[in-house]
Amino acid sequence: MPADVLLFSNSRPPGAEVPFAHAAEPLRRHLGERVVWFLPWAGHDLDAYTGFVGDALREVLGPLDVRGLHAEPDPAATIRDADPDRETVFGGGGNTFRLRRRVGDNGVLAALRDRTDLRYAGASAGSNLACPTIMTTNDMPIVDPGGLDALGRIPVQINPHYLDPDPHSTHRGETREERIHEFHEENAVTVVGQREGAWLHGTDTSLTLDGYTARLFRRGHEPAELAMGTDLTWLTT
Repeated sequence: MPADVLLFSNSRPPGAEVPFAHAAEPLRRHLGERVVWFLPWAGHDLDAYTGFVGDALREVLGPLDVRGLHAEPDPAATIRDADPDRETVFGGGGNTFRLRRRVGDNGVLAALRDRTDLRYAGASAGSNLACPTIMTTNDMPIVDPGGLDALGRIPVQINPHYLDPDPHSTHRGETREERIHEFHEENAVTVVGQREGAWLHGTDTSLTLDGYTARLFRRGHEPAELAMGTDLTWLTT
């Protein structure tokens, strides 16, 4: 039976000084007292990134054992051997293509696909990794990711940091909505455009938007606004 997922648009919404403070309660319920294996590969300085996220989570949640998976002799084996009652996984934000490349190269992607019984949380790039593919990330492909397929822990795509069109902008490139429309010219998978502060909570029987609003994009349909607290379970069937 698949374990819960908690997928954030970002770690710190506008106006917030402390990362994850806007989501303290869902994080506390999700992580519990488990060891948190942090995936830092979307960043560059892996030790520093792990330390930053660990400190941020402890500031919000209190004592918490956060460990960088990159420091393990065999990260994939650590995932394969993890106890779902005592351990969980957190995918950090950064560059999604770099994250996908690293977890593909070191076997963590394959191990996580097999361990759907492990709870998974992610922010930004880490949330993209939980989707069927990483194709709705906003990031520049700074490395060849070795594939676009991801974990498939939820059956919809996330576009984190979703931005609404600014009628006063002088930018002449595609809006985020136009880019998602281009995605749907080639793909039929539903996309949830998560505005800053929003997250998706998925269980084996439900999918819910919380934290803030989002925008729903389905092929052949007009985009729809999603209020905080919207039940999206119907998208999983």
